Amino acid sequence: MENPGNYQETSFRDRPTTFSKEGKRVWLYPKMPQGKLYNIRRVIAWTLLAFFYAAPFLKLKGEPLIFLNFLERKFVLFGNTFYPQDFHLLVLAVIALVVFIVLFTVIYGRIFCGWACPQTIFMEFLYRPIEYLIDGNADKQKRLAQQDMDAVKALKRILKHSIYLVISFITILTFVAYVTGTERLGHIISGWPLQNFGMLSGVLAFTGAHYFVFAWFREQVCIVVCPYGRLQGVMLDVNTIQVAYDYKRGEPRGKGGDGKHGDCINCRKCVAVCPTGIDIRNGTQLECINCTACIDACNSVMHVMNRPLGLIRFASEKSISEGREIRFNARAIAYSAVLVALLSVIVYLFTIRGSVETTIIRAQGTLFQEYGPDSFSNLYNLEIVNKTNSSVKVELKLLSSGGEILVMGDSLKVDKGEVAQRNLLIVLKKTEVHSSNNKLEIGVYQSGKLIDKIPTTFVGPNSLDKP
Repeated sequence: MENPGNYQETSFRDRPTTFSKEGKRVWLYPKMPQGKLYNIRRVIAWTLLAFFYAAPFLKLKGEPLIFLNFLERKFVLFGNTFYPQDFHLLVLAVIALVVFIVLFTVIYGRIFCGWACPQTIFMEFLYRPIEYLIDGNADKQKRLAQQDMDAVKALKRILKHSIYLVISFITILTFVAYVTGTERLGHIISGWPLQNFGMLSGVLAFTGAHYFVFAWFREQVCIVVCPYGRLQGVMLDVNTIQVAYDYKRGEPRGKGGDGKHGDCINCRKCVAVCPTGIDIRNGTQLECINCTACIDACNSVMHVMNRPLGLIRFASEKSISEGREIRFNARAIAYSAVLVALLSVIVYLFTIRGSVETTIIRAQGTLFQEYGPDSFSNLYNLEIVNKTNSSVKVELKLLSSGGEILVMGDSLKVDKGEVAQRNLLIVLKKTEVHSSNNKLEIGVYQSGKLIDKIPTTFVGPNSLDKP
């Protein structure tokens, strides 16, 4: 955000807020936010946390809501099973997600970071509330950290970090359940520690890493590690909607509403609640995750001061500099339309995805064969992929001629998740073979219902080709 020349206490930093001049870590003690937006975020966060911990145990159509079996290359999403044959859908979904993130950030900023990112959800709505409960508010936490170790401090530290470790352990087990399934996870756990020691070691290692991130590393993930935060600088512009301070209304800071100063009374409550320790009044910064804690804090002060809300609000730099409300320009509308189109395409592709995929290819290197005195036959390779959660039985019928299909081997019954391969013969009367390359259409039926049509060719004698 540009500097209009009347900012007060503006500092142009050459380091993140969590580093001192000597390069040491500056520990943050943000106050617990309160307000309308925080309450909405809390509902969203608790909903996402509840879904995360419950999804492996909830079943739909006989399968977990989400099951990511990388070893068997089987993936279940909300009752729909995906196999390697659906890899193209995954690629399209990933491409759409990348484009979606870029376009969404250009228009709406880093709303994902503050409202849906797992790092924020776990930190601000699970680990941090436990810290408030045990160590007290921000001021008490700071005093506790500075005082010498005594029995009370030791007890609080042991209690808090023990709870952190338990949560981390349960969280990692939940991740494992997404990959192995709850039944297999129960079997694995029942053998600990004498059996499945390798799995136990892995779980404990990831538990330690998870604990380290949320008990110590914390906001450094967003500031130092996360590539999305780094990309923010090249994706945002003056039209991007983000959490912003209205400097035209707030400056110069002082006793708001006295005619000499702006509405900002320099109470610094916006800084006190910031989980990354920045002063939003200094403009858009790398550390800002658009969590809106500063909006709630500022609105509470404006309410007491009997001043209009929204000194800090969702706005673009252009709307603030021009002193107007946010307007969706042609670019924002176009990008939003692209986002909707991307989501629509992905939803459509997943909707039309068949539950049974059948492939019929004429066997390479084979020609027609005499089949009795009045017929020709061709050999074909058949592959059936059952993507459902139950066994299926299919039938094949010729739709374009009066010939017959002879399946070699077992019947066309395929168990759930199986890929069945068969050989089959298509037999046509010689009177129905009119050239060396005859087009056929095969109907695939399940429970008497036509579910697919497969085009193929039938090879006949070259002598039948017209000169």
